[in-house]
Amino acid sequence: MHLNPYGEYAVTLAADLANRNPETLAELVERCVDAGIILDFPIAEKDLDETLDLLIEWSKIVDVTEEAARAELVNVMLEQASAYPRMTNHANDGWHLHYRDPQQSLAEVLKALFSVGTALHLVGRGMHRLGRCTLDECTNIYADTSRNGNQRYCSPTCANRDAVRRHRARK
Repeated sequence: MHLNPYGEYAVTLAADLANRNPETLAELVERCVDAGIILDFPIAEKDLDETLDLLIEWSKIVDVTEEAARAELVNVMLEQASAYPRMTNHANDGWHLHYRDPQQSLAEVLKALFSVGTALHLVGRGMHRLGRCTLDECTNIYADTSRNGNQRYCSPTCANRDAVRRHRARK
């Protein structure tokens, strides 16, 4: 069974790229391939700048916490980026859905992937399950995929650092 790729991995890739912007097109391509994206479409130098702009736009979804406002931002991105779903087996790795038109650029593919993935993540797991790390000195984004839905930190390192700080403050 081939699971829908637009859920968790799309949101975690968006968060990863937003937390650590790719500096070159080659780095962007490498990180997309590492995340499982099959690059069977044209890639151009402009994709890096367009992807960096996309990550700024996507980060606005993360930063708004009011549910209706968050949904509106996701809906705007969905309208701009996604097409009707279509079944594909383009890489002979199993049938799955694409929510984009064929032969789009890398930045356009990422926009469709991130918008649909974010929408599925929020409606499937909860509108609160996307945010920024609670640790004061950290601004990293996290997509909460935890079982209990109470993630507040981007990593165990930040959670541990804050726990130690709170423990020392009590003494």
